[in-house]
Amino acid sequence: MLKPADMFDRAAEWSQVASFIEDDRPGATLGVVSGRRRQGKSFLLEAACQQAGGFYFSAQEATEAESLSLIGAALTSYLSPVAPVSPADWQTVIDILLRLGRERAVPVVIDEFPYLARVSPALPSIIQASYAPRRAERSQSRTRLLLCGSALSFMGKLLSGNAPLRGRASLDLTVQTLDYRLAAQFWGLHDPRLAFLVHAVVGGTPAYRTEMIRFDAPSGPADFDAWVARTILSPGCPMFLEARYLLAEEPELRDTALYHSVLAAIAAGNTGRGGIAGHVGRKSNELAHPLTVLEDAGLIVRDSDAFRANRTDFRINEPLLAFYHAIMRPFWPQLIRGTSAGQIWERSQRRFASSILGPHFERLCREWTLYFAGDRFGDLPAQVAAGTVNDPQNKTLHQVDVAVIGHADDTRPPLLAIGEAKWNEQMGLGHLNRLSRIRDLLAGSEKFDMSRTRLVCFSGAGFSDDLRRRRQRGDVDLVGLADLYGHLA
Repeated sequence: MLKPADMFDRAAEWSQVASFIEDDRPGATLGVVSGRRRQGKSFLLEAACQQAGGFYFSAQEATEAESLSLIGAALTSYLSPVAPVSPADWQTVIDILLRLGRERAVPVVIDEFPYLARVSPALPSIIQASYAPRRAERSQSRTRLLLCGSALSFMGKLLSGNAPLRGRASLDLTVQTLDYRLAAQFWGLHDPRLAFLVHAVVGGTPAYRTEMIRFDAPSGPADFDAWVARTILSPGCPMFLEARYLLAEEPELRDTALYHSVLAAIAAGNTGRGGIAGHVGRKSNELAHPLTVLEDAGLIVRDSDAFRANRTDFRINEPLLAFYHAIMRPFWPQLIRGTSAGQIWERSQRRFASSILGPHFERLCREWTLYFAGDRFGDLPAQVAAGTVNDPQNKTLHQVDVAVIGHADDTRPPLLAIGEAKWNEQMGLGHLNRLSRIRDLLAGSEKFDMSRTRLVCFSGAGFSDDLRRRRQRGDVDLVGLADLYGHLA
């Protein structure tokens, strides 16, 4: 199976799906494919079915009876039998799907599987029973059944714990968003600064460029502001409501007002549990469930402090959600009228820089260090995170934007590097002196092997001449946009 020419990237995902489908050994197999909506899962699986002559069915929000009728009609079209296929129950459907693989390995895809399981809760158990190891219908079949869904909170539980299908699947594939470097290529952006700005707004979801913005990308840095106004802030563009729909699509997020308030709190810089609780007006212990649900849905992530084991921060995982809550939600009544997008965008520049660009730059610096820097800091990193360091002498807490921790070969892991990230500020000796102070404080804790700890300055606006001279002496490592987007250079 050759990856389609019109499929951008996804080589690893295609390889795993193709390997699963082309396995010609006897015995039906089961796979699960998940990922947030609009990442290209359906495109991937439909292409695989077309190449391998498989059966593809996309479920709809419907009653059990109508869903059975719809899949019966799809099977009738696929098989062209003498009489129409009219299954009375899901056990009959699964047995028919298993019979499709009697003569050859054949892919069978059930897309939007959560829609079916929601109205037919017994369906996972029916599949489990049908895939019993010694059941003849399974052992005599080479059906490669793939269950696909976008509701991450549901799909994540499908194979976990005591779930019926735990131990039955031989493929568990998550289709992720494109990383920031691939996103720049996908959007056709060659200027690193512009690529960063676009990613800070829309992230790496492929459909945002294709179906939802119809390939309207900024023509250059000077077009960025106009692009935001005519797409993200325009009620006539599907992107205008997309952030609100992201929550509506998750079945576990029932109290949407509470979840929007939690996301607004994080977007405003309240990343700790106490800060979120104060913003929302709830007690900290009352937020355990909504935070877990948002995390299971892939909308927020929990970041552990690199230096304080009992401290965690939450951040929004989808840039568009952060943009909506920081920029759009405060002016929603005016934006929805469609007459003041340009004025609101101009008014929001300071908040955009502080609430969106600054945190996003720190995030990309950590991603670059973990995935693209290799052994630039002396070894491959085992963990890259932010952290806080207490300075009792000066009665303050120092924030470390990038802490690079290596693999521990003995009792103490090496701290390979600590770094500070500034998006729109030229960095100088003051930043280096601050990092040196933090390194001295950490050396006193004896928690890490500090013998190779490097100091790193990350900047989107450049570095002073004094700092560049200190780099030549080997005192500091400097990382700019050209490093982060090295493939565009």
